[in-house]
Amino acid sequence: MAAKNIVLLGATGSIGESTRRVVAKHPDKLNIVGIAGRNRWKELAEIAHEFDVKHVAIFDEANCRAAEQSGLFPEGTTFYPGLEGLTAISCLAEADMLVTAIVGTLSLKPTLAAIECGKDVALASKEILVMAGKVVMAAAKAKGVRILPMDSEHNAIFQCLQGERDIDVAKLILTASGGPFREFTAEQMKSVTKADALKHPNWDMGPKITIDSSTMANKGLEVIEAHWLFGKGRDQIQVVVHPQSIVHSMVQYVDGSILAHLSPPSMTFAIQHVLLYPERAEGVDATVDFTKMLSLDFRPPNYELFPCLRLAMEAMDAEGIAPAVFNASNEIAVDAFMADKIGYCDIPRIIEQTLAAVPACDPQGLDEILHADAEARRLAQTFFTSVHA
Repeated sequence: MAAKNIVLLGATGSIGESTRRVVAKHPDKLNIVGIAGRNRWKELAEIAHEFDVKHVAIFDEANCRAAEQSGLFPEGTTFYPGLEGLTAISCLAEADMLVTAIVGTLSLKPTLAAIECGKDVALASKEILVMAGKVVMAAAKAKGVRILPMDSEHNAIFQCLQGERDIDVAKLILTASGGPFREFTAEQMKSVTKADALKHPNWDMGPKITIDSSTMANKGLEVIEAHWLFGKGRDQIQVVVHPQSIVHSMVQYVDGSILAHLSPPSMTFAIQHVLLYPERAEGVDATVDFTKMLSLDFRPPNYELFPCLRLAMEAMDAEGIAPAVFNASNEIAVDAFMADKIGYCDIPRIIEQTLAAVPACDPQGLDEILHADAEARRLAQTFFTSVHA
């Protein structure tokens, strides 16, 4: 069987790094034909040499020009600047699969383009389905391509569903580590700093997703993503805090049986499963060792302490444009927190204000979704000065 050719959007990020480790482990089965990033072109040059990649997209056009003129890339490299470049590289004729690992909504158009070109999508950017789940899933169905979940939680559910009838599924149970503040009081949350929020107890991730994990906004985004991936409503999706991050998610069936997926907190397990699916092969990292002492704890989430999770679920219930507004306002609020413009507890306040300010509607296409996304970002920006009032 020929090696599967993949295009990797977000090659320099944490998911990109784990993906590269999986590809390096299985060079006879996997081949990277295109890589993309926002601006870290020197790292992209190293990756291009390591995996002999001749197609490179860089979103920042000035950095793309600098990369092209640097002479650091393999001879014969083709460069793709800007959003158009990300879209073009996602549709490479020789590619079998697009790995979407760019944080945020930047990869929405490239992913839709890849679907239109008949490429399967390995999805690690949950914001795409949160923002435009109806559009993306409809496009995938129309083209007969697969959207394969690369997030550890959704990949765990995907694996637990294999061989089972959808009619027999009672509940999807998404696990959450609870982040670094799961034992905090409301008073302690008021003094959380950026340095505190960037220290995840279990996972090594990029800054945005690490902040989202600390507020549990990330889990809220995952609930909405699970709705689109698996066709279940809120009454069939449950969140449970599991501090060890060993059980990545579970599926409860109508007879009361619960299937769980276990692995250490490394993204290589989910990534490899998606890239090689439906085959399996030796993994990159060591798995759970049951000859050693192991405790697995579970508890319900504290919605008062983590209002971002509550707000995400309310947005999913509201449907229409609300999930996209939640996602956009959260991105703006996290950026503001990272830039020291707002406090930690201002993040959910900005999200809540934005959700209340954007009129509810049911978008009929991508243009309406993008308009609402832009409006939500504009309004969230205006709330920076009002959150302390």
